[in-house]
Amino acid sequence: MSSSNPLRDAQDRRLPRIAGPSGLVIFGVTGDLSRKKLMPAVYDLANRGLLPPGFSLVGFARREWENEDFAHEVYEAVKQHARTPFREEVWQQLVRGCRFVQGNFDDDQAFETLKATIEELDKQQGTGGNFAFYLSVPPKFFPTVVQQLKKHGLADQKEGAWRRAVIEKPFGHDLASAQELNRIVHEVFPPDSVFRIDHYLGKETVQNILALRFANTMFEPIWNRSYVDHVQITMAEDIGIGGRAGYYDGIGAARDVIQNHLLQLLALTAMEEPASFDAESLVAEKTKVLGAVRLPDDLGKETVRAQYSAGWQGGEQAVGYLQEEGIDPNSKTDTYAAIKLEVDNRRWAGVPFYLRTGKRLGRRVTEIAVVFQRAPHSPFDHTATEELGQNALVIRVQPDEGVTVRFGSKVPGTSMEVRDVSMDFAYGESFTESSPEAYERLILDVLLGDANLFPRVEEVEQSWRILDPIEEYWDKNGKPAQYTAGTWGPIEADEMLARDGRSWRRP
Repeated sequence: MSSSNPLRDAQDRRLPRIAGPSGLVIFGVTGDLSRKKLMPAVYDLANRGLLPPGFSLVGFARREWENEDFAHEVYEAVKQHARTPFREEVWQQLVRGCRFVQGNFDDDQAFETLKATIEELDKQQGTGGNFAFYLSVPPKFFPTVVQQLKKHGLADQKEGAWRRAVIEKPFGHDLASAQELNRIVHEVFPPDSVFRIDHYLGKETVQNILALRFANTMFEPIWNRSYVDHVQITMAEDIGIGGRAGYYDGIGAARDVIQNHLLQLLALTAMEEPASFDAESLVAEKTKVLGAVRLPDDLGKETVRAQYSAGWQGGEQAVGYLQEEGIDPNSKTDTYAAIKLEVDNRRWAGVPFYLRTGKRLGRRVTEIAVVFQRAPHSPFDHTATEELGQNALVIRVQPDEGVTVRFGSKVPGTSMEVRDVSMDFAYGESFTESSPEAYERLILDVLLGDANLFPRVEEVEQSWRILDPIEEYWDKNGKPAQYTAGTWGPIEADEMLARDGRSWRRP
């Protein structure tokens, strides 16, 4: 007799997809990412009933902890950072599968212990040999961990079971290092078992770009060079580098944000309609559009890099980047980067895409603004429309997720005056359900083996092909401009757009 539920309709989208028997091993489990994002996300998934009953969580780190210490650490992280309310019964079930393995990444004994722990969990918790290995470690350790997994047989996919690797950005620091890393990882895990996390792609609003464009007929007809004047993609942070001097110096804003997040947002905004929303079709269209990206002829004029200098931000005095603890006073690392790109294809020929990112800017915001051309003929006299800007469609990725449409409207009164107004859709107001954290969605996708929201090798390599020449140019020419902390970036970036007769949006 079949065990399926006769009342369940396979086409009902409201019924969630639940992960089968499985476990998650987190390397570098004592780090910030793990404490603030990964462990809370695992708890939130369990709380929403999306994890299997015997789900297991194994932590691997240098600390001298017992299983109980680790469980307590997870408990504290969950109490502090989980999105959903704390429920004792959910916690009790989760804690039964918590284990901790102590050791360094080059410690053979520790990996043997890990292997024994996984086998024990297979028996006790019924994880079925299905494990994902999450590398929440500095990139320089990726090769060591991956090779250790191979050496101790932990990456072997036994009959009917799977093993997957999850790798955090940055994936290399240029094209050559990304290719080398891909080679090492793929010697151990087949390409479809490697999940590169770009947490931006887990955000509801980013997925909403696809819904907005392809589920509606009102946007797609004007989503091209005939109507769009230019596109601005911004990711601004209001914080400095915090305690990340060791990681950040030498990497900089362009490598940290443009290469992955912003080029992914560009790809989703500019790509053609995919045949379907499966991973293969999405990757094909995104790779195609990244392959068509053209760098500006004059990198000196069409790219800007800068560093924040001392200033006031949020009522507090902030020091400049070069005065931050652990930063070389001669550092040329960018904390702000703005670049102009074009997409050489029929849809976008001649439409500039301006990408910018920076730390210590006016406020924390990520948005995509599609700015439309002005009306070709205006029957209004100049004074009637001086308050009118350009129509724009703005997709806000964070913090207040939603979409704004800006257009001109007549001001009430007897004279014919037109001024900008906005129509706003906010996720928080239109849907009663709060959006899950990006990491909840992505961890669940890893356990389900669903690769839709994960950049593939081709995309990672294409992105480096775009950024490498810019980084090389910066390396050899001049030094970063300066901007005061708490402002919207250097004057050079404003001049870059002014030369094109445009200006940056104030988000």
